[in-house]
Amino acid sequence: MKRMHSDEIRQLGKRYRARLINSLSGFKSVNLVGTVDRQGRPNCAIVSSVIHLGADPALMGFIMRPVSVTRDTYDNIMQTGYYTFNHITEGIFPQAHQTSARYPAGVSEFEAVGLHAEFTSNFPAPFVAESPVKIGLQFREKIDIQLNGTILIIGEIQEIYYPDDCLQQDGYLDIEKAGSITVSGLDAYHSTHKLARLSYAKMDRELIVLDEK
Repeated sequence: MKRMHSDEIRQLGKRYRARLINSLSGFKSVNLVGTVDRQGRPNCAIVSSVIHLGADPALMGFIMRPVSVTRDTYDNIMQTGYYTFNHITEGIFPQAHQTSARYPAGVSEFEAVGLHAEFTSNFPAPFVAESPVKIGLQFREKIDIQLNGTILIIGEIQEIYYPDDCLQQDGYLDIEKAGSITVSGLDAYHSTHKLARLSYAKMDRELIVLDEK
């Protein structure tokens, strides 16, 4: 097994190091973040850092890169207070990946990559029409991470949309059935294969397979 020491890691080329370190955390969720600016112009950006923060209240977070340069997604969230997370599928992952390109301010990534902004009557930020699982959030808090200048953006879930046949009786949402995919590193996209759902772990009880593929 190969060993790489921290001194060796620091000496790696910038892009090589970024790809390596980004791969270490394993498979990650991948979402499109939908926002609008003050003029109501929609923006769409791919992120692979969305995390669950708690269910009561229902909170989700994601990491925003340093705002030493213009970050339309960050600016829009700070200005409007609302944004969406949208799952990505096999059918749209090339378009989703393309949203990471640096388009000029005012250019809608939705239009540039061939996706469609979807507005509901109750929510001010756009959803991705092609996404099977959509989450509307209201901004609640940001935490500046001093070590590298990144920002943890925390939002509270206001509404969710999902396929009718994907929500199970116990509240589990089958995102594999919905067609959601995952990502590793910066640019490798994967479909998934569920092994099994297991029962709640307790010291004095054997695990039970709830369902399996």
